[in-house]
Amino acid sequence: MSTGHILLLGALAGLTIFLGLPLGRLHNVGQGFKAFLSAMATGILLFLLWDVLVEAIEPVEEALTAKNWDRFSGLSALAFGGFALGLMSLVYYDTWMKARRRKSFLGPGAASATELERSHFTGLTPARWLALFIATGIGLHNFAEGLAIGQAAALDQFSLAYVLVIGFGLHNATEGFGIVAPLTGDAEPPSWRFLGLMGVIAGFPTFFGTLVGQAWTSTAISVLFLTLAAGSILYVVMELLNVCRLFSSKTVTAWGILFGLTLGFATDFILVAAGV
Repeated sequence: MSTGHILLLGALAGLTIFLGLPLGRLHNVGQGFKAFLSAMATGILLFLLWDVLVEAIEPVEEALTAKNWDRFSGLSALAFGGFALGLMSLVYYDTWMKARRRKSFLGPGAASATELERSHFTGLTPARWLALFIATGIGLHNFAEGLAIGQAAALDQFSLAYVLVIGFGLHNATEGFGIVAPLTGDAEPPSWRFLGLMGVIAGFPTFFGTLVGQAWTSTAISVLFLTLAAGSILYVVMELLNVCRLFSSKTVTAWGILFGLTLGFATDFILVAAGV
């Protein structure tokens, strides 16, 4: 697989985020429809979490079976560190973002005035600031996803690379809903320019991560990149499950997750059958 082909795959996985962004200009989309798509994305991500972790843990188990304790210790530390970094970096980012939101709603104090001045200076309403923070958070985990795509392709694990591209692409198509959700309360719809900027912030890191990930080929780097992606995937799963719990019935959530899981495994089976 050529470098250009690899980068094209990373770009395709990131570009699908633009599909959900136009909903930011609509105000009549049903909650049930959004909830089903969120649940479907959760199912896809659950499959990807399993698929990525299987690939990441395989060399660790091989080192353990071979009783190569130095290699096992090193790979185990990388796996734990990558997973913890992928998960907890987004957890702390979310905590920081929520603290800023609470600060902006304190009332007529100095903190609130500062937030209002900043929004006035940049031309961004509080809702658009929140959309920007969400896009940044999504961009962080999309960078980790790009790393996994690039590393899989660089190691000639083409089946995994294609599954990741298709799975991440399907999920990114629904991530746009999360970005534009705060904008539905604004008096004026966001401009296409603003929506495009949000798409670049959230989607471009997938391409950049693919570029970085395909530059090196080593088992240790593969374990680190894959677990970094797995940790970020788990964080998004947690967030999506919370959204489903708040805005959807258990029946809609269960069907959406089941559909997403089925779609993920079906994609994997098709690629395996095709010998990819």
